[in-house]
Formats: sequence, structure tokens, C-alpha cells
Amino acid sequence: MSRVFVPGDALAVALGADAVAYALRNAGAGIVRTGSRGLAWLEPLIEVETAGGRVGYGPVGVGDVSALLNAGVLSGGAHALRVGRVEDHPWMRGQKRITFARCGVVDPLSVEDYVAHGGLQGLKRALEIGFAATIEEITQSGLRGRGGAGFPAGVKWKGAADAQASRKYVVCNADEGDSGTFADRMLMEGDPMSLIEGVAIAAFAIGASKAFVYSRSEYPHANATFQKALAAVRATGGLGPHAFGPNHAFDIELRIGAGAYVCGEETALLESLEGKRGQVRAKPPLPVHAGLFGKPTVINNVLTLATAPWIMANGAKTYADIGHGRSRGTMAIQLAGNVKYPGLYEAPFGLTLGQIVHDIGGGTASGRPVRAVQCGGPLGAYFPPTLFDTPYDYEAFAARDGLIGHGGVVVFDDTVDMAAQARFALEFCAIESCGKCTPCRIGSVRGQEVIDRILAGENREANLVLIEDLCQTLKLGSLCALGGFTPYPVMSALKYYPDDFQSATAYDAAVAKR
Repeated sequence: MSRVFVPGDALAVALGADAVAYALRNAGAGIVRTGSRGLAWLEPLIEVETAGGRVGYGPVGVGDVSALLNAGVLSGGAHALRVGRVEDHPWMRGQKRITFARCGVVDPLSVEDYVAHGGLQGLKRALEIGFAATIEEITQSGLRGRGGAGFPAGVKWKGAADAQASRKYVVCNADEGDSGTFADRMLMEGDPMSLIEGVAIAAFAIGASKAFVYSRSEYPHANATFQKALAAVRATGGLGPHAFGPNHAFDIELRIGAGAYVCGEETALLESLEGKRGQVRAKPPLPVHAGLFGKPTVINNVLTLATAPWIMANGAKTYADIGHGRSRGTMAIQLAGNVKYPGLYEAPFGLTLGQIVHDIGGGTASGRPVRAVQCGGPLGAYFPPTLFDTPYDYEAFAARDGLIGHGGVVVFDDTVDMAAQARFALEFCAIESCGKCTPCRIGSVRGQEVIDRILAGENREANLVLIEDLCQTLKLGSLCALGGFTPYPVMSALKYYPDDFQSATAYDAAVAKR
């Protein structure tokens, strides 16, 4: 029986993958549900196992199944939807897949399949060399947090390992709330066992016996898949009373948040985990000293932890030799918005923003000129084409008042209203603020009002000065990055697109001429 790999990824399912799988199964094909390879514009992208390797077809709708079967799809037959070996597709050839190497390839719920594709080698090595050497390996690799701040993972792990306490915790931040980002979801749906292994490595390194993965209620598919993966690993003894050896217990618990964006901030996340309202904590103390339930806690995001197994299996130097400047390794770049080829593209740091938008993304889906690109989520700066020579790394973006954040790249064409985008950033901050600090809670509301006055033509010059002053207050006075980063999209819009702030009428006239 021919095996056909059909993605169970939420995007593919939304585009009809379940119906495609059902139709192929009825035709006698053996179906394996996988994650996504990340080529979003080709989903559902099915792959057929042949003597010459796996052959892809996409995007496949349920109405295409009959014609595909007649064309001999189960043996890799020719058809208009045939894309050949997915690994050979131009969009895949330029990538260096480390964190996402198994996504779309393995059965996400099969421990056997995971091991057959190199899984558990990193944890095995960590257990062999010991916790101190494991932390040193992660430190020397140059791995930095992929949640936004880019803090060195090894430094954080060592801080928790050195702290003296009766109990320690690892917390995985899977509360992926940034617009235009979907890497955490893709990994939890396509290769959840790499995350389980990465969490286990971190826990072993710092001496924790318990870990929590904090996910979003908006991710039902990812949460269900991850829960089943935990059960599959637990059934093999990989989690439980003897996970790290005789009488050396370790377990992971999935917790699901209630939809607050601010709970992506690590201390608000801890508050939520403890059953409290998700509000930001003042620091110090840092979580590595007094985190969950007051105990030393390592908090990393999904991509950071899921990369640790590869580093441990292949060595710190191998990973450190990849990248650009102080940004080592690869980044999962998530292309979204008005872009021709949306999806997830994993590559070493150092590509320019122009290469990402034009060479990889293919420019806009509308065919109109690119006007702005927002990197780093809803609180990231807007970069115009004049900045497309910026290398994609933490320091290069920071030097131009930008953020890489979680790796989201959202493209806008020349019809975008940048004054509306700036106002949206302040509106978003006002809605999502936890309310603990005054700059964020009140400043975001006042900011909306000031922009409205600017567009209404009321004391325009004075109000432009006022909005800049307000942004500085938010940036320097907020307790966390929600208020602290809100000025980035506002100030970049004011700096690079000043004409959009003339007035609503002036903007409408300008758009009409484009």
C-alpha cells in the first residue's frame, strides 16, 4: 500500500486537508498525518512515498483527488500539481533547516519515527556529559532566546543552575501572540517531540524535575497534538518517575492560557501559571532566582528549547559557525501579510530584509510595490524599502530602531495607511495592557487621541511633538516590553511616512493618486 503524507497542520486543515486525506484513504492509500513543510501557498501539500523518494503535489483540493489518482499519483505520476521532491523545490533549497528539519517529514505522534530521524540524540549526550557541560555547550553555541529579547540561553540556564533552592522549574513560553507569527504552532503540530526533548535537556541542566508548557487557547490543534505527544513519550518512560534514570523523575505539564497578549511576557506568564491575574512583575528578582512559585525558573520560548537537541547532538561549534555577527545559528522567518509566497523559511542570520521580502517572499501578492514591512510583531518597527539592505540579525535591526522579535515579517503594499497602522499599535497596547503601570495603561489611550487630533488638523505641529514625547515616556517608563515597544511602530511610521499624518482627507487624496 502506498503511503501518502497529508499535513494535519492547522493551516492545511483550514484549506481542506482533512477532506483530502479522507478521499485518499477511501481510494486505498495509507495515510500518515504530518505537520507542514512551511510552504503555505502550496497547502494542502501532500507527499507520496515512491522508490525515488517522497514526491509532492500541491495545493491539493478534494476535487483534485480523482484526477490525481487517474494520473497515477500513488506512484508519483505526472500532473499539473506535481512539484517533485519537496526538498528540491527552489524555496526549500536555500534553507538550512535545523529547528524545523523534521516538520512535515515525521509522524508527530510516533516516538519511533522521531528516533529514526535523529531524535533523542541530544538528550542522550546531555545525560552522558552532565549538567555543567550541557550548560557550557549551550553557552558556547551562541543560542539566544527566540522569543524577542535575544538573551543568551546558556547564561539564563547557568543562573538557574547556580541558584540554591529545594525545587526548580522550566517554563516553555508557547503563548505565540504576535500577528504574522506561527512558528511555535507549526513546531508543536509538526515536531512536538523536539520541544519535549529540548525542555528535558534544559530541566536536566538546571536540576528541575517539573516543567510547564504555557500555550494559547487559540491553538486547539497544536495543544491537542502536543498533549498526545506527551502521552506517547510518557508511555515509553521518557517522562515520569525514571525519565533521567533510576529514581530521577521529570515530567511536563501543558497549561493553556485565556488569550491575554501580555501573558507572553515572562513574568505575567508566571502569574497566570500560578492562577493569578496575568500582570507583569517588577524585576528584580529575576525569574532565574525567584520565578514560578518563588523558585528558580528558566523561561524560554518554543524555538529556543526545540533547537537545544540539535546543538547537543551536533556540537556547539557546529551551530556557532552558522549565522551573522552575534546572531548565531538559524532563524525561523515567518512571511505573512501581502506577500506572494507566505510561509516559514529557516535560514542563517544575515540575509538582508530585501532578500527576505523580494527573493524569498516574491514581493507582494497584489503585485503592487512594497511600501512597508513590519518585523517583530504588532510592536515592531515599520521598515521602508530604503532600509532593505539591513541584515537580518538582532544588532543590525536594533541599530535602526527595529526588532526581530519572534521572526514575523509582515508585508504591506503601497495602499497601506501608515497613520492608521500607528494608531492601531496604540489601540492594541491599550486593549492588551495588564494595567499595572501608568505609561502603558494611560499613555496608550492618550496616544490614540493625539493621533486623532493630528489627522483632524488640530494644532498639528504641537501634537506631533506631543506624540513623540509620549512615545519616549512609554519606551522608558513602562514596566515591560508591551508598553516599552509600542513606540517602535508609531515612531517609525512618523519618521518614514510623514505624509500619512497630514490629515485623513490628505491621505485619501494621496492614495487615490497611487
